[in-house]
Amino acid sequence: MASRLSCAVSRTPALDYPLDPSDLPSPASVDRWEWLQRLRAGVFPLEPWLAAIEAGGVAPESDLMVVLAERLDAAASVRMLRWWLAQPLREPAFPQGIAGHRDPVVATALRQALGDHADTEVQAALLPLLGHQRQPLDFGLLQRRALEPAPRQQRCAALEGLGLGLSVWPLGPLRATLIQLAMDLDPGLAAAAVDGLARLPDARSGLLAVRSRALEPAVRERLERRLRSVPCHPLLLLVHGRAQGEIPAELLSLAAELQQRRGAPVLLRALTDPQPADLPTLEHPLGLVPLLLLPGEHVRHDLPRLRHELRPSSGLRVWPFLGSWPVWQRALAAELSRQVSDQPSPPSSPALLLHHPIASPLGRRYLRLLAAITGATPQEAAYGSDRIEASLLAHQGAVLPLALAANRLTEALTPRFGEAAAPLLSRPALRQVLLEQLEALP
Repeated sequence: MASRLSCAVSRTPALDYPLDPSDLPSPASVDRWEWLQRLRAGVFPLEPWLAAIEAGGVAPESDLMVVLAERLDAAASVRMLRWWLAQPLREPAFPQGIAGHRDPVVATALRQALGDHADTEVQAALLPLLGHQRQPLDFGLLQRRALEPAPRQQRCAALEGLGLGLSVWPLGPLRATLIQLAMDLDPGLAAAAVDGLARLPDARSGLLAVRSRALEPAVRERLERRLRSVPCHPLLLLVHGRAQGEIPAELLSLAAELQQRRGAPVLLRALTDPQPADLPTLEHPLGLVPLLLLPGEHVRHDLPRLRHELRPSSGLRVWPFLGSWPVWQRALAAELSRQVSDQPSPPSSPALLLHHPIASPLGRRYLRLLAAITGATPQEAAYGSDRIEASLLAHQGAVLPLALAANRLTEALTPRFGEAAAPLLSRPALRQVLLEQLEALP
């Protein structure tokens, strides 16, 4: 019978006598490895070794420090760090071997050393270790060191520190910092920042924010690789639709371009469709995006019902309705501002946000919020053209119908207001905002 192979590693027997620092063989000796193995396996007092290093009797070679590092506590780590800082010639890798403990005492010592020593060597050696400590208060220091004009070695070390503590930093400022660094003229620094963005939650949004900027060719290539590696789930866009589930051309065009940009299926479903088609079998979890502008009956009742129907779809994720997105609300305000500025003379009437009837308390609160953000007055507009003309005949200011695509409201307003009454997706700036936000979804 063939003998069984074993991967077990036998350890050198424990010391049966103490080993003195003065007995340590030199790095050139063939006996050094076995000697250090015996030291590692034994129990020995740490103090004589620390004292010997401080007195210059023993050189802190990397193989010795690997053995000693297993016995260092926070106080001993700080002691060795201070010894290293006092040396006229410092070994750059030394702190990595002695300051790996995550301890507030070590973090405080690193912070103090970085404040007291401005030379690049110290900064480059200690900034990654400070990030490794994962103390949230250190984000500002690492951020400044990474962004400030300084030697490349120092900036790269600060960026490494940000990467080592990635999970504890404030997400918004961290993403903004990495986006700025991804556009740096130093390709190595920029590439590392792109890698950092790819590790963040909702990585696509950060990577896409960089994609539209001027980048070094090698950095752009890296960015595209990272984007291809980030999962991009299929989307189901829930829209109002016209009679019998007809989907307007503006929404069909949006979905087609979005699918091309995401490289993943983008489906459309109209709430007015009496017999919606079954969803195709998909390899990845589905994201349901309600492209609805007001918290009316569809958001409050139809959306929960649809979510329940689709629950068997593995990993279904439902996003808030479009009208609640702050970026969309700001885009509406900007569109109204453009419309007002394009008028030949100051308007004699306030801008109007035209919306279909909505009676719920939630809907009224939402309209008050939208009025505060846009500076416009919400006005209910029924779909019958005679009623619309009667209520708006005297209006001389800007109007913005809250309709993504052409419907009876926009068609009734067009003879009176022309292009000013166009649906929202016919306005290039608003369409672009929506495309970018949808493209950035996971």
